[in-house]
Amino acid sequence: MDHNFVSALILLLLVLDPLGSLPICIPIMREVPRERRARVAMREVSIAFLVLLGFMFTGEGFLRVMHLSERSLEVAGGVILLMVAIRMIFSSQGESVYGVTPGKEPLIFPLAVPLLAGPSAMATVLLLASRQPEKIWHWIAALAVAMWICGLTLLLAERIRKLLGDSVVSALEKLMGLVLTAIAVEMVLAGLKRYFVGGL
Repeated sequence: MDHNFVSALILLLLVLDPLGSLPICIPIMREVPRERRARVAMREVSIAFLVLLGFMFTGEGFLRVMHLSERSLEVAGGVILLMVAIRMIFSSQGESVYGVTPGKEPLIFPLAVPLLAGPSAMATVLLLASRQPEKIWHWIAALAVAMWICGLTLLLAERIRKLLGDSVVSALEKLMGLVLTAIAVEMVLAGLKRYFVGGL
C-alpha cells in the first residue's frame, strides 16, 4: 500500500487520534498551572516528534539488525493499528489506561510517550520510511504537520470539549476508529499478498 503526503498525513492523524485523546489530555492539563500549559504542551509534542523522527530514520537499520522483513512489519503494524481501532470504537467515554500523579506536571509520560508516540505511531512511521525511503521528506513533513495539529488540539482541549460536547467527541473518535480499521485490514492484506505472491 503506497502512500503520498496527504494519505500519510491522514494515516498519522488517525493513528495519533488527537480528538480521541481529549479525555486523557483534559484532566492531565488541568493539573498544570494555566500560565504553563502552552509551554508544557509544546514540550510534550516536541519530545513525541523527536521520538517518532528517530524511529523514522533508524527504521531500515532496525529491520536489518533484527532480521525482519518489510512484509512482517506491514502485517504487524496492521495488527497493532487494528487493535487501536477496536479500542477506539468500543472504549467507554472517558476511559483511560494512563494516569499522572495529581498536582505533578507531566514530563514525557503519559502525554509524549505513550499517548502521542505510542507503539502504533512508531510502527506507522517505521513502515512508511522502510517501504518508501525515497519519500522521507514527505514523511517528515506529514509527521510535523500531524504533530502540530496534535499540539494545537492539546492546547485547545478544554475549549474543544465544551464546543463539541462529550457525545460528539466520542462519536468522532468511533468514526475515526472505523476508518482506521479499514486501513489496518488493508495493511495486513498487502503484507500477506507480498509474502505469498511477491512483487511490489
